[in-house]
Amino acid sequence: MENLTASAARTLAGLSLRDLEYAQAVSELRHFGHAAERCGVSQPALSEQIRKLEALLGVALFERTKRRVAPTAAGATLLAQIERVMAEARHLLALSHGQPSLMTGVLALGAIETLGPYYLPGVLRLLRTERPDLSLRLTEARTARLIERLADGALDLVLLAMPVLRTGLVAEPLFFEPFLLATPPHHALAGSRRLMLDDLPAEDLLLLEDGHCLREQALALCNAKPATRHATGLETLWQMIAAGEGYSLLPALAVAARPELQDLVLCQALGDASAGRTIALVWRGSDPRDPAFRALAAILAAMRPAPTRPAVVAA
Repeated sequence: MENLTASAARTLAGLSLRDLEYAQAVSELRHFGHAAERCGVSQPALSEQIRKLEALLGVALFERTKRRVAPTAAGATLLAQIERVMAEARHLLALSHGQPSLMTGVLALGAIETLGPYYLPGVLRLLRTERPDLSLRLTEARTARLIERLADGALDLVLLAMPVLRTGLVAEPLFFEPFLLATPPHHALAGSRRLMLDDLPAEDLLLLEDGHCLREQALALCNAKPATRHATGLETLWQMIAAGEGYSLLPALAVAARPELQDLVLCQALGDASAGRTIALVWRGSDPRDPAFRALAAILAAMRPAPTRPAVVAA
């Protein structure tokens, strides 16, 4: 028993939270150079520590080729646990300050893929002024993955479209983002005034692929069946519309971010005020930083971007 205890102690002594942070960065970014840049170390130093960690664990965490870096099958399980360990470590530091706050330090923030590229730059500029001591670590993914990582503690906050159905989470509405009708310039719907959702033909509707919340929102609003043509992402959807393959509903922030496509894609407002989505800041209800998160949500709601409207909270 003494030998077993001594062996366990030596193993734990060699397990560094810094090395786990390196592994988590590589897992998220799928690139050793980018991970090293995030962690503030040289790539050779990070790679060497990852190799030592793999030797300690007895498992190759990553499959390395010249073209890509990806978790191995065995490594994926350990990396999920590493995310939980790092989340608990960050939680420990927050608790140690007596009154947990997000006003300083690193905050892990996730956003859905159809929002992040168009909204997060403005958030970064805003917080640089309002919260200069706060550093954000950003992630973009689909809704299910973000909720999973939030629940596991790998993320502190996420930006999602409501409703958020998982129990144990707090969702604070920030703003309502309208959807615009996007068509090729010579489409039958182009230039029509005051179009209602019921006026839109289901057979010509282009959608994102399964897993995107924007797909489900468009289907629900248009009362349509899933289309046979779909895009892997919002940028591909833009190109499909520009090529004349059909029409779609695009979020206002995404449209505002692509003025260079205005001669290829015609975007116009709909007559239905309900055509859009409510964006919320979401966190775990058990997080002791709840008051600070609510304060942050109030800042983001007060400084909502121009194409959006104030969120209407149901009574």
